[in-house]
Amino acid sequence: MKEFWVDIRPFRKEIATTALESGADTVLADNASQIRALGRIRVVAPDGDLTLGKDVFEVRISDKESEDTAVKLAGRGYVVVSTEDWTVIPLENLVAQADRIIALVKSAQEAELALQVLERGVRGVLLQTDDPGVVREVGALIRRETEKMELVPFTITAIRPVGMGDRVCVDTCSMLDEGEGMLLGNTSSAYLLVHGETLVNPYVAPRPFRVNAGAVHAYILATGGKTAYLSDLKAGDHVMVSAPEGVAREVTVGRVKIERRPLLLVEAEAGGEKASLVLQNAETIRLVGEDGKARSVVDLAVGDRVLGCQKESGRHFGMAVKEKILEK
Repeated sequence: MKEFWVDIRPFRKEIATTALESGADTVLADNASQIRALGRIRVVAPDGDLTLGKDVFEVRISDKESEDTAVKLAGRGYVVVSTEDWTVIPLENLVAQADRIIALVKSAQEAELALQVLERGVRGVLLQTDDPGVVREVGALIRRETEKMELVPFTITAIRPVGMGDRVCVDTCSMLDEGEGMLLGNTSSAYLLVHGETLVNPYVAPRPFRVNAGAVHAYILATGGKTAYLSDLKAGDHVMVSAPEGVAREVTVGRVKIERRPLLLVEAEAGGEKASLVLQNAETIRLVGEDGKARSVVDLAVGDRVLGCQKESGRHFGMAVKEKILEK
């Protein structure tokens, strides 16, 4: 998820309020008390959560030397970069070499361009404007910026009960649409798309904010390509919800519910890559079929095709690492 920063220096209450209402992550202020009187948000200020010169650096890009400086500083914190004539090339160079780059922009058009540089885009944008309408426009643009998951069909190779264990329901602060779910796996190299509890059934009322995700040990795909163990999730964490077309969005975890239930092991394969996941053995637990429709685990059979994704294996504290790791 891209970060949305707004510069409210000198303090302008209308811009600050609009930034909060538009979902800004961070504001730059002369002092933190000005914005904290209006709401809770991360503040870059001498008395804020982050401070200029220590956690956040400002670099004006004018030549190769200034590009190198920005890349070096990105190893220490966020770097807010501006360019002489707002050309794309310096941003491309920076995005290719560093992660924590925040582009200074003054319009939604500039923000959109920065967020798409080299397809990956900058980490976020810092908006400078006196127009609340522009703040709302850029806020809406950031919310539209979603990750894209490369979902592929996996063929079910085995499905069998494995006894009792602890499974996790992930309750989000968002309403899920039909077809949406979370990507989960027993290993960090392959994930299956588990459908949200959005459908009406004879046994329990829909819980369209919930995914009955799987056993406590499973990996879940979170934001920025990171993973988390289901057992580690807590209120306030962020995870990804994906649609069958692969369009993914960030949602906030509101509650995690762990209960002992009968479990089922699902194994599948795509292009020689194996995937597996331990799920609750119940009719209301569903994967997403190749056609985008929910398929109950009690109805699945060997040869059925369900959606999932493949990732680079090997994780260290949720981050992909370049080392040989065998998971089975």
